[in-house]
Amino acid sequence: MNDKTYTPHPIDTSAIHLSDELEPLTEQMAKNVHEIWAQTRIAQGWTYGPERDDAQKKHPCLVPYEQLPEEEKVYDRNTSIETLKFILEAGFVITPKP
Repeated sequence: MNDKTYTPHPIDTSAIHLSDELEPLTEQMAKNVHEIWAQTRIAQGWTYGPERDDAQKKHPCLVPYEQLPEEEKVYDRNTSIETLKFILEAGFVITPKP
């Protein structure tokens, strides 16, 4: 085990503002983040359970995104928002398909 304490240093995206037109994309990404997470868990043998149980591989969030508790949706949204902000901070432009 490493004796050093890990200190995260994410790219500072605090100056990046997402336009209102990116809000639907943020929600779509949040849903997809959840879908990928759930797909991975299911492939690892996890199933739905009303309470998390690592030994039994049960998890209460193995439900469709729409059925998640709001605090779980917020976690996925924040992941999406910070990813979009990073993309913009890195100098890329996000434009919708024509």
